[in-house]
Formats: sequence, C-alpha cells, structure tokens
Amino acid sequence: MELRYGINPHQSGRILNSIEQQPFRIINGNMSYVNILDAAHSWQLVREVRSAIDRPTAASFKHVSPAGVAIAGDLDSTTVATWGHDCAEFTGVASAYVRARDCDPRSSFGDMVAVSDPVDADLAHFLTGVVSDGIIAPGFEAGTVATLTRKKRGAFLVLEADTTFDPPARERRDILGLTVEQDRDQTPITTELLTVVEGKALTEQSIRDALLGLVTMRYTQSNSVAFIHDGATVGIGAGQQSRVDCTRLAAAKTSTWWTRRSDSVRSLARPDGMTRQDHVNWQMRLIEGDPTPLEVSAFMHRFGFEPTPLPTEERANWIGELDNVTMVSDGFLPFRDNVDHASRVGTRHIVEPGGSVRTIDVATACSELGIDLIHTGLRLFHH
Repeated sequence: MELRYGINPHQSGRILNSIEQQPFRIINGNMSYVNILDAAHSWQLVREVRSAIDRPTAASFKHVSPAGVAIAGDLDSTTVATWGHDCAEFTGVASAYVRARDCDPRSSFGDMVAVSDPVDADLAHFLTGVVSDGIIAPGFEAGTVATLTRKKRGAFLVLEADTTFDPPARERRDILGLTVEQDRDQTPITTELLTVVEGKALTEQSIRDALLGLVTMRYTQSNSVAFIHDGATVGIGAGQQSRVDCTRLAAAKTSTWWTRRSDSVRSLARPDGMTRQDHVNWQMRLIEGDPTPLEVSAFMHRFGFEPTPLPTEERANWIGELDNVTMVSDGFLPFRDNVDHASRVGTRHIVEPGGSVRTIDVATACSELGIDLIHTGLRLFHH
C-alpha cells in the first residue's frame, strides 16, 4: 500500500505486506511512515499497560515517543479548567486521554492518540476540539467514527486495532542495505520485576505507577526517563545521549506540570478569542520565565500587562509541595546526580534496572534523600 509519504514529504513510502493478518485496519484517512510508527508503538503501549494494571489507558504520541500516558482516573481542577468543564465527568478512556494530554500539552499538539478500550462519545467529542492527527483504538461506540472522520476536513486518521493480532516473535529493520533482526521484546511487565534495594515496601499506588512507567519506557526513544504521579506521567525525557540530561528534562517538565497548578499561573485568565492551546502555551512560557522580546510584546498585546517571572522563592516553595512521585529509567543510573535532580520534584521512588558500577553511590543518595530504590534487572532500551 502506498503511503502519503515517508518520514519526510520528499520521501515516498509504502507498506510491504509480509504477514497475512494485519495489526489494524484503516477506517479513515491516509497514513504516513511516521503515522505507522506512532500507531504501532502507541497501541502496544496502551495494550500492555491495560494488561499490567487492568485500567483503561491512553497515550498521546509524538515523533515515535509518548508525550503523555495515563490510566483512567479523576481529573483535578487544573486539568478541568484547562480542557473544559464538560471534562469533569469523564470516565474510562476519555478521562485517561485528557490526563495523558495534560502531561505535556505543548508537545501533544498534533499527536497520535492511542486508547486501550473502545472510543466513547465523550472522547470523540473532546477530540473535535484539540489538534490531533489520528487515533488507534480496539473499537468505536456507535456514532463516534462519524464524529471523528469530520476532523481535519475529513483527513483525520482512524485506525481500528485487531486485538487478536499476535506480532511475530522476530522483528527486522533495513539499514544501509543491511537487514538486522532481533527477538521482539516480550518480557512481561509485572510486580515480580520490582525488588526494593533501599527503602520500605511499595504501596499499591507506587506499584501501579512503577508498572505504568516501565511500559512507557519500553516504547520511548532511549535514553529515557519518566516521572509518574497518581497513574499518569507528568514528565518524560526522551532520546537524550546522557542519562542525567533525560532526568533533568523530565524533571523540568514535571516542575512545569506542577507549577501550572499554582494560583499564580491559574490566575492568568484566557482573553476572549484566544484558543485553549495558545492559553496553555502562554502559561508554560510564563513558568519558564525567559521570554524573547517578541514574546514580551505579544504577551502584552494579548494580556494587557508585561510578563513577570514567578518569584524564585514562591516557585521553590510550591514545587516543594509535590510529593509521592515515581521516577522510572529505561537504563541503569550511572551516577547519583540523577537522584539529586529527581529529589527536587517530589520523587519518593526510583525504578531502574540496577547494575551500574556506582549502584552503591545511587543507593546511598536514595537513603540520604528518603527515596525508595527499586531494581528490575530489566533494561528497556528502544530505538
């Protein structure tokens, strides 16, 4: 099947069918190469989380990594204020997706949506008001396909996953004329992987967050680190060459996620005519506090006053209130600096493979900072 294009518009692309049963069918739209990668990885992610935790799960995928992942749950007041008061009563996959998109709403702009359960009317309606490229789901409740196919002037990609599909045990990739092959990563993500090295026994919530983080890492470009809070990712650092850069990036996103919940940021009212996405983007720029001259001018034009950075002490005190965060790393932590950065955003549990020559230093840092250290013995690199 010919694709819309390859990774870039100047590259042609096609699907070369090598298996009789297909993992999904196209209900609407034309796929690109990246659409296939995002759909395939995001579907596996939500399906595995659903199996590990037994809760409806959603992922917001961008550029072959998740921008956010969450299980179904209550939406806090900031999430409701951001995405609309009609979200307050969402349950199931609709609540899971709103929580996933709220992790990093700037990155989720134009995402591929994946849900573990059939799309309901709430989710279909919500998606009509946000910018997304497509969705993959195991089914669609009555009327939802008609709602979705009206998006993007009829070009919104709608894929139905085949829940009976069992991927081949081996996977291949062509690189510079070479065909490389490996076993598909099928190691089950279960509580049996979690061995407490330092700290106390894990609670039910911390186990759930650890499992969510581990599956998320399996489908995030390496190196990668995620911070999870109450069944949702709140910061993901992907594709960095240095492990500590992953941690710092994910921690910065976590800090932004939490600071969006402060009174100082929530008080930034949305002017008439401003889109929801523009408003949340301005909130995030206000938090980051380094506007360009052009942004200062644009901010003053839209809001009527000059943007001022949040007072350092006020922000530090607010971030200090964040607690019970779980950090998950796809590879071992080579130095204690990862622990130090994680501790600044309320981390109480760190989950990593273990096995570094400096594991003792990492464990010592966790002990000093009151963080539980959990080893899995399982590296989850993904490329």
